[in-house]
Amino acid sequence: MIELMLGSADLARIRFAGSHLEELVNSLDVLTGLRAGAMHRSWITATSPRVRGIDMATLTALTCGSRFMADFLAPPIDLVPCGFDVELEWVRAQPDEAIRSGIDEVRDGGPLPPVLRPLYENPSAALGTLTDTLRAYWRAAIEPVWPRLSAVHQADIGYRMSHLVAGGFMRVFENLHPEVEFTGDRLLVHKSHHHAVRPAGDGLLLLPTVFAWPRLCVSYNPPYQPSLAYAPRGIGHVWASTEQGPAQPLGELLGRNRASLLAHLDLPLSTSQLASYLDMTAPAVSQHLAILRRCQLVTSRRDGRWVLHQRTDLATSLLNAAH
Repeated sequence: MIELMLGSADLARIRFAGSHLEELVNSLDVLTGLRAGAMHRSWITATSPRVRGIDMATLTALTCGSRFMADFLAPPIDLVPCGFDVELEWVRAQPDEAIRSGIDEVRDGGPLPPVLRPLYENPSAALGTLTDTLRAYWRAAIEPVWPRLSAVHQADIGYRMSHLVAGGFMRVFENLHPEVEFTGDRLLVHKSHHHAVRPAGDGLLLLPTVFAWPRLCVSYNPPYQPSLAYAPRGIGHVWASTEQGPAQPLGELLGRNRASLLAHLDLPLSTSQLASYLDMTAPAVSQHLAILRRCQLVTSRRDGRWVLHQRTDLATSLLNAAH
């Protein structure tokens, strides 16, 4: 069991965020078949040809171990909302001792894998190649679906925040993951090994991560921020609308673009996310959304600096009837 002993300063610094690198790292287990991939079948089918030319041997050796991944691939709390490029530059700037320590954690007392030897013996020289691989994999595998992953993150965070308002942290953690138990002053993670951690005011970062399912991924080694990567709500439907697509009769009624918008709005998405995902301009998306909103097929709400759109029950009924 892992015990995170939380003081008042830690409780004050518990926060949620979606991490680009966290999704990337966890997706490797899915793509390489080390984790159940049936839920992500459509993503695997679309992604496998795109990553075929990328040499990922070093990257998978760092991330696909039985128990641990390299800590230097998990950016600190203040960088998580800043975008993939910022997270990647943080990895590129890691000192030699952090790289070797992360590899030692991955090997877990075993021999050094030959593919990791160059990175271990001369981190400064090999780190550039690793970050180039991370960028290539991001562009091929994660960036095309990031709008949808981010929408799932935001929907889950909104749900958890409503529970925080209604019942405090006890309510937040009660259905986060079956392995998690919150006692008020400590967070218990039911794993096979035992470790007690006192964050010392660093808080805790909670990362909804689509590709983490069904695992709960825990990071707690100093000096890194303690974090939990867990599967967000609605993960069973994350690729549903992209697999199904707009039904032909509904496209004939509403127009293909508006039908496509409705098919993708089973989860809240911003205008820019929709534009990126459907390869449309933001003004065109806004125009279509305004029409759908007037027809009571879409609702829109502000969430911080974003306006998020989601289809209504009426629109869902239309999609189901058309299919």
